[in-house]
Amino acid sequence: MARGRPSRATVYARLDSQLAELRTRLGGLPSPEESACVWADIWHLEAHHSTALEGNTLVLREVETLLDQGKAVGAKPLREYMEVKGYGDAASWVYREAMGAGDRTADTLITVQEIRHIHHLALTLVWQVSPHPDASDAEAPGNFRRHDIHPFAEGMTPPSWPLVPAALDEWVTTISTIPDRLEAGGNLPELLAEAHNHFERVHPFLDGNGRAGRLALNLVLVRLGYPPVVILKEQRAAYLRAMQQADKGDVGPLGEILARAMIDNLNRFIIPNVAGPAKLGSAQDARSHKARGSPNANERAHHRASTQAAPAAPMPRAVSMSVVSELSSRNRACVGVQVKITAYAARDAAISATFHHAYGRATTANTQEAATISAPRDAVETCSADAPGRPRPTR
Repeated sequence: MARGRPSRATVYARLDSQLAELRTRLGGLPSPEESACVWADIWHLEAHHSTALEGNTLVLREVETLLDQGKAVGAKPLREYMEVKGYGDAASWVYREAMGAGDRTADTLITVQEIRHIHHLALTLVWQVSPHPDASDAEAPGNFRRHDIHPFAEGMTPPSWPLVPAALDEWVTTISTIPDRLEAGGNLPELLAEAHNHFERVHPFLDGNGRAGRLALNLVLVRLGYPPVVILKEQRAAYLRAMQQADKGDVGPLGEILARAMIDNLNRFIIPNVAGPAKLGSAQDARSHKARGSPNANERAHHRASTQAAPAAPMPRAVSMSVVSELSSRNRACVGVQVKITAYAARDAAISATFHHAYGRATTANTQEAATISAPRDAVETCSADAPGRPRPTR
């Protein structure tokens, strides 16, 4: 049989199999405390690729240094560091909020206030150094747009700005039906694709809709017990084409992209576990020992006995030993690293309080004449004050 790119049906079947393995091997999605290094990898990758989709030029090593150490290495524009830092803060909040109970009710996967808070976190820092040139004070991060958007080249027209609050309420209601639709036999990747495209068609904010939409999608995914997705910068053209096809009702291509992204992160959780409990737990054990001091002889003996008594799970034929070796090495390299997924909790709490005080009121009333801006569809949205040649805001 000829070898080639797996079909969409094969990708979906593989996703179902890996989700079942996540439940049987790990008992569900591990928390950031249980798999700190894996979550840190995902955090770095998401902040890098999701901002790179918008034109950010920081490389992954620069992103890691900025998020982990607070250092801006390289010679990039300040705006680009602020884009990544803001996105990292928002993603950190999303992971923590999704793994906890939060303030939501049992039948609501996400709220409008959470969406606005995500946008506020992701855009506030870059807005301080490079605000959108067409934005009014009422369109600051966390507030809905008060501009109408011209139709995209492919024909899709976002709703007029007074309709945005109602349209976003409808989106929240629709996405909260995903669990029931899954129980009725719905296709997970395509339900997610439909929801993601729906959000981008609402286009609730003047800028940052793509970033806010991907973060909101990941909040829903983790709350459902699935890993977050990272759409790679190399997939930008395919991602935009898939969005255009979804606008016309065909969500299959976008669903496939999301399914492949979910499989990538499922592998990050599952493969170290396949390699053996000692490999998966090495970083967490080391961090725990460092926190409480050097273990005494009895503790060391007990640790050796427990790791020797736990045999490694059998290796499936489909798993590459080289991949296992690489991931295990990365886990060992994480020993002693201070993972900062929760580093911004105190500041986030202060931002959240300020946000709810300042932006908690409805913004449907228009206090100024509505303007119209153009948003060409040939690129994902970027921060507005971009250098010449960079794409204008769209998705």
